[in-house]
Order: sequence, then C-alpha cells, then structure tokens
Amino acid sequence: MNVSQKTKLLGLFLAVVAISIATNLTTDYISKNRSNENTLKENQVPSSYANFARAASAMETDFTVAAELSVHAVVHVKTKTPMRAQRFGGFDDPFFEFFFGLPQQRPQEAPMQESSGSGVIISNDGYIVTNNHVIDNSKEIEVTLNDKRTFKAKLVGTDPNTDIALIKIDAEKLPVILFGNSDSLKVGEWVLAVGNPFNLTSTVTAGIVSAKARNINIINSKMKIESFIQTDAAVNPGNSGGALVNTRGELVGINTAIASQTGSYAGYAFAVPTSIVQKVVSDIRQFGVVQRAVLGVSMGDITDKLAKEKNLKTMEGAYVDEVVENSAAEKAGIKKEDVITKVNGVDVKSAAQLQEQIGRYSPGDKVSITVLRNNKEITLNAELKNRQGNTSVVSSDANTDMLGAEFKEISAKLKNQFQLEYGIEVKSVSKGKFQQAGIKPGFIIVKINNQAIRSVDDIESALDAAINTSDQFKVLNIAGIYPNGKVSYYAINLAD
Repeated sequence: MNVSQKTKLLGLFLAVVAISIATNLTTDYISKNRSNENTLKENQVPSSYANFARAASAMETDFTVAAELSVHAVVHVKTKTPMRAQRFGGFDDPFFEFFFGLPQQRPQEAPMQESSGSGVIISNDGYIVTNNHVIDNSKEIEVTLNDKRTFKAKLVGTDPNTDIALIKIDAEKLPVILFGNSDSLKVGEWVLAVGNPFNLTSTVTAGIVSAKARNINIINSKMKIESFIQTDAAVNPGNSGGALVNTRGELVGINTAIASQTGSYAGYAFAVPTSIVQKVVSDIRQFGVVQRAVLGVSMGDITDKLAKEKNLKTMEGAYVDEVVENSAAEKAGIKKEDVITKVNGVDVKSAAQLQEQIGRYSPGDKVSITVLRNNKEITLNAELKNRQGNTSVVSSDANTDMLGAEFKEISAKLKNQFQLEYGIEVKSVSKGKFQQAGIKPGFIIVKINNQAIRSVDDIESALDAAINTSDQFKVLNIAGIYPNGKVSYYAINLAD
C-alpha cells in the first residue's frame, strides 16, 4: 500500500469517526430536548392561570387601597353610662330592693362611666353602624371622625339579637364604606380589621378568614342570630363596632368579639356578616325595629352520635328537634327529625347557617325549604311569620296580644331616677291579662319569673317559656316599680 492509499484510508477512518461522534451528539441532544419537552408538558400551567395567580397575589397582599378606602369611614364611639349604684347589703339586684325599699337618699345625678368602641359610616348624611353592646344603656353618645371632628350622636335603633345598633350624627358629605358581599368570602381570603383599639385613631390590622358561620354563644337572647365570620386579624378592646373589609375595601362584617381569656387579642376575632347587618339596618331605618322572620323549629347540629342513632346519611344541615304548633314550619309540612339542608336553594350546613338564612327575610316572605326525610330529599314551601304568629309589620312598641299591653323602652331619666340598669315600661293597657291583674300604664317591668327584662323580646320569651312549661301552673311572676316610686308585684295565671 503506497502513501497515497494510506492517506485516503486514514481520511476515510477519520470521517467515519466524525460522523459517529456527530450522530451520538445529535441523538443525545434530541433525547435531552424530548425529555425536557415531556417535563414541560407534565408540569406546564396555562399562561392565563399563571397571570391570574400573579395578579391575585399582588392584589391580595397589597392592602393600601383597601385601607385608604375604609379608614376614613371608621369612627371612634365614646359613651357615658350611669355607674352601677351600690345596693342594700351588697346585693346588686333591683329585685331585692322591691321588697326592702329603695334607699332614702340618692344623689340627684348618678356618677357616669365612660367606655368606647368603633363605628362604621354607611351613608353620607351620618348613619353609623356599631355594636349594640357598645352603646347599650348609654346616656350620651359621642362620635369622633378620623379627621378629628366630634359630634353628638342619637340612637336610631338597636337589635340585641344580632348585637347591631344604628346611630346618627348631624353631618353631611361624609366618607362611607360600600357594602360588600359577605357570602362570597372564602376561608383563607385576606381581610382587614379597621377600628379604634385603645382609644387610638383608626387602626388597620390584617388577617385571613379562618371560618364562617361560627356560633360562639355570646349573645344573650332567645332569638339570637350568631353566624360570625372568624378571622385572625388582630382585634382588641375598642375594635367592637369597627369594620371588617375585603381587599377591595368593601365592608363584609362588623367586628364584634374576640376569643380571649384576658380581654385582649389572642388569636381569633368574630364579625357579624353584612348579609345580616344590611337587613337589620334597613329594617331599623324603615320601621324602627327589625322585622324578624321566624320559621318555628327547635334545631341543632348533626353530630356523629346523632347520625348513627338516626341513621342519617349526612353530617351537614340543621336537625329539627321540635316543630312549633301553628308555625310556618308546621304549615309547610316540616316534621320532627327532618334535616333542613337548603333555604331558597342556598346550602345550609349547620343550625347557625339556617338562622342566618332565615334572618335575611321578613314575616310574610315565602321561601322554599329543602329537607332530608328518611334520607330522601323533599322541597317544601313556607310563608314565614313573626314572633306573634302572623305576618303583620311589628312596630317599635310591640304589642303582645295575650297580655293586652304595649311596651316601650324605659327612658334614661327613669333609669337614672331609680338607678335601674334595665326594665321595660308598660305604655298602655287594654283588654287582657295585664288589665285583669291591675297593672297600669307607666309600670316598669324589671323581672318576670326572676329573669331580667331588658327588651320586649325578653317579655315575649318569658311568656313563651311560661306557656310551654310542663308545670300545670302557668304563671307570670312580675316585679316592677311605678314612676311615683311604688314597688309592685303581680302574679298572672295564664291558665285562666
């Protein structure tokens, strides 16, 4: 083999090696690209979702707009309330005095104590929402705006059943917070709590919605509606009556309570949702009192034990323990041991949620009620009633037909005169139990069957309890005082 042939053979060999190397590199490159392509296909998310996630993240973590929209419409509410007077022998109970007389000497003006909370401006002309417990029994209400202007406020109306009150100041062109939809809130969503803790000007804290439709048994009323929004935003004394707002600056709740052993923030706070607040405020402005709808059932949540005992196939809904005679529920065909799961198509997962849903309606409204009976779904139609069992509009001076009397709240003057912390005045008497017993207009009812009477609802509750008692003696034992200072005690037999 000559030199020329050797050179050609070497060249051919090198060419084969180069082609082999190139082929291997190309195969490896293609293989890697295919692997990467497969990885991208497995893990890739739609660009629209990614953009939405980035936008949502930016929106949810930037609270400056929401704070700016809400902070100027949250006010400081300061109240003056007569201090509790020292009772005979250390007894802090007006009922005790009814039988042992009132002190011979009392100061002309009881010393006043100050307390404070927050409020939310909901109209340009000065209507402000706060908690009932913030202004309860107060003699004076003063409102300080975020711009430091101060106004005297008047009480428009209260609803102890939801712990909501409406007050008004004489002002115009005020900043307001728009109502948002509390139903659309989701657990885990960011919210802001705006209020006046520790007598500071408006303060903003942030947290998330921890739970919805919480019932924590803090409202002392037979017709209470507790379906709170639970949040971990820091809420402290003075925040009561303040705003819970979403990231758009819309009002979604009125801050009401904290879960704490010390009275200071300890992890959770609770707010009345706007789904309840709007109904209460609207009724108070229009009628002076809430037009509360009643379905007429005694109910509870479903527990694992109850589900097994009653062979229930669901753990959600409100379990019907009893159906009130002649109630809306009875006439609709709801029966004991039914499980109410929907109201007008809206899911009901607990007794608290059923209260909230019914609380949105007024007497006379017709609603569909979906129940599970023997684990089969049935839809019934109910016409809701008021506490008196009809669909009439209830006035602020409620009338209890059986008793034959009209009632009204006791004036601050009478409270101060007799050092009473509660009581309801008899406005008028007509044919009925009160007239038969000799009760006259002006009589201030302080206790019935040893239960304090702070509202007309308390009178109705005491009456209902006496009527429905299993005791053969259905009696109302009423203790009170007349404006002339005469203490009187009446026993009314309801069975007659």
